Amino acid sequence: MSKMIAAFVLMLALWAQPLSSFEAVAQDSYKTHAVTVNDAPKYPADFKHLDYVNPDAPKGGTLRTAAVGSFDSFNPYIVRGDAAGLGGLFETLTTRIDDDTLTNYGLIAQSMEVAKDNSWIIFTLRKEARWQDGKAITPEDVVFSFNILKEKGAPLYRFYYANVEKAEALDTARVKFTFATKNNRELPGIMGELPVLPRHYWEGRNFEEPSLDPPLGSGPYKLKSFEAGRSITMERDPNYWGKDLPVNIGTNNFDILRTDYYRDPTVLLEAFKAGAFDIRAENSAKTWATGYDSPALKDGRIKKILIHDDNPDGMQGFAMNLRRPLFQDPKVRQAMILAFDFEWSNKTLFYGQYTRSRSYFGNSEMEAKGLPSPEELKILEPLRGRIPDEVFTTEYNPPVSDGSGSNTDNLAKAAILLEEAGWKLENGRRMKDGKPFEFEFLMQAGDGFDRIVQPYVKSLQRLGVKGDLRPVDTAQYQKRTDDYDFDMIVSGFGQSPSPGNEQREFWGSASADSPGGRNEIGIKDPVIDQLIEDLIAAPSRHDLITYCRALDRILQWRYYVVPNFHMSATRLAYWDKFGRPDKLPDPAYGIGLSGWWIDPAKEKAIAAKTAQAPAVPAATNAVPTEPAAAAPAPADRGGSPLKYVLYGGGALIVLLIVAAVLRRKKAK
Repeated sequence: MSKMIAAFVLMLALWAQPLSSFEAVAQDSYKTHAVTVNDAPKYPADFKHLDYVNPDAPKGGTLRTAAVGSFDSFNPYIVRGDAAGLGGLFETLTTRIDDDTLTNYGLIAQSMEVAKDNSWIIFTLRKEARWQDGKAITPEDVVFSFNILKEKGAPLYRFYYANVEKAEALDTARVKFTFATKNNRELPGIMGELPVLPRHYWEGRNFEEPSLDPPLGSGPYKLKSFEAGRSITMERDPNYWGKDLPVNIGTNNFDILRTDYYRDPTVLLEAFKAGAFDIRAENSAKTWATGYDSPALKDGRIKKILIHDDNPDGMQGFAMNLRRPLFQDPKVRQAMILAFDFEWSNKTLFYGQYTRSRSYFGNSEMEAKGLPSPEELKILEPLRGRIPDEVFTTEYNPPVSDGSGSNTDNLAKAAILLEEAGWKLENGRRMKDGKPFEFEFLMQAGDGFDRIVQPYVKSLQRLGVKGDLRPVDTAQYQKRTDDYDFDMIVSGFGQSPSPGNEQREFWGSASADSPGGRNEIGIKDPVIDQLIEDLIAAPSRHDLITYCRALDRILQWRYYVVPNFHMSATRLAYWDKFGRPDKLPDPAYGIGLSGWWIDPAKEKAIAAKTAQAPAVPAATNAVPTEPAAAAPAPADRGGSPLKYVLYGGGALIVLLIVAAVLRRKKAK
C-alpha cells in the first residue's frame, strides 16, 4: 500500500454521553445512532441532512481529477502493490463528517449498542444495505472483513485490532465485537470504521495478491472503466442503497469521476492549467505562489482559494532511522536538527507560507506547551531519570535562525554536540573510530523535496557531515521504506482529534520491526510503550489530552525528527464550474467538498471563454486517449468520493480507517 501522506486523520472512540443522545436498552449498555468522544454527537438521531450541504444539489456532470504515479492493484488493504484510488466504492459500518470528526454516524450500521464499560459493541445492520450485485450485506460479511484484514491485511490492522478478542454474528442483522480490555475508549469507534468487504466475492480469491479484477463494493460509485496504471473512471450508481441516508443527502453529486495518472508532477500541473482536469489541492508553497499563472487564472476560469481548518497538524520532518548506529546518540540527532535553517527556507523557498512544526499534536489541545501541568507531572514524575530532564524544566521549541542563510550560531552549537558525541573534525570531515560521518537521504524521485533537502545537506557539509541524496522511483522507495532500508527520509505522522490505537503503530516497540509499518523511526522505548497504553486506556477526554501532552513532551525532547513545517489550511485550485453550498463545515475538520456539484451555467461559460482564449499547448504525458472497459463491474465505495481524489487517489486515501496512520500529504 502506498505510504504517501496526508491527510489526516481520524480514529474515533466512545465515552459517556448525555442520556438524550441514547436509548437505554439494559443497565450495562445503551443504544445510539452515533459513537463519539465528544460530549455528544453534533447531530441528533432524527437529523435530516448535514449543515454544510445543499440537500437540493443537482446531480450530473463529470468531475475530472489527476494523480501522480501509477497503479497495479484495486486492493488498498494490503502492503503489496500500488493501489488505485477508488473513492466512492468501499464503505464502512459508520462514517465521519467534516464538522464533527470526533463522532462516527451509522452508515451500513443503522444503530450501535455499546457496553457502558466499553467491553463490547453490537452493530445492527440496515436491512436495505446491499452490495452492488444486489446481495444483502450480512453480519457474516462483517466478521469475514475483520478476520481477513487482521490476518492478511497490512500490518496496521493487527495493531488497530490488537484489543479485539472476537467478532461474531449474533443473528441475521447484528454483529458483535468483544474486546479484551474494558478501558479502551477508542475501540467502539474504531470498529465502526471497519471496511466491510463481500465474503462471497473474496472466496476463491487470493486477498494478499495485488489484482486488477474489478472489485465489489457497496457504495454510491462503481467502476465503469480503467486502463491499468493510467486512468480510472467511476460512475454513480443510480440504485445505490444508501442515497437517501441523512449522511449522504446533498453529496455524491457527480455522475462520473475520472482520474488520470501522470508520471511527472510538472506535466500534471500544466495539464491542469490547460483544462485537462478540474480541481487539485496544492501542497507546494512555490507552486502555489508562482505555478498557476496562466490566461485561465487571469480571466477567472481558474480559482485559487485558501480554506483554513481545525485539524491537528501532526508532525512532518526528516526522520532519522534509529536502527542505524549513526543516529542512536541523542546529541547527534539534536545536531542534525540545529543544521536545518527553517527561517531561511521559509523566506526563500516557501514565500513565507509555513509555520515551523514543534509538536506531534500541533494545532490541537493535545499540543504540549509551556511547562508540564500538575496533572502531567503525576504521569511524568515516576519516569524521572528515564526521560530527558528538559521535559520538566523547559518548553520545547525548535532552533531559530536569523533567516540570513548563515545559521552560524546554530551550526556552532551543533559542532559542540558532535564533538561531545565523539565525532571529531579531521581534515574537514567528522570522524569517529576511523569512520566518517556519512549518511544517505532517501527520496522519492520527482516529489519536489530536493530543493528543500539540498540546502540542508550543504549546511551539514559545513559541520563536516556528508549527506548523499538518493532519489529512487516509487516502487523502490516503497520497498526500501517498507524494509526500513534507509538512513533518513521525509516522513509525516498525521494525528486525529482523538489519538489512540494508531500511536502504537507510530511509536510502539512492537511495530518497529514489522515490515511496512509506520514506526519508520524505529523507536523501542518501554516508557513510550507504557504511555501509549495509558493514553489508549484514558477514562475521559480530559485524561486523554493530558496523556497526549506528556507523550508529546517526550517525543519532542528525544529529537527523533528534524521538524519541518506545516500550514493549517488547504490550498485549492479549481476550474470555476462548480456550485458550492452556502456554509462551510463548522468546526472545520474538513472543507465540505463532498457537497459540491457541477453548475451547468458556469460550465457553459467556461467553455465559451476557453473557445475565445489563446490556445494552450497540451501537456504531454502517458494519459490514455481512451480507457479500456472494465469487466462486468461489481461495485465501489469509501466515504464521500471527492475528498479521496483531490491529492491524486492512489492508496493514500482509499480507506477511512487508514487515514490517521498513513503518511500525510507532505508540505513542500
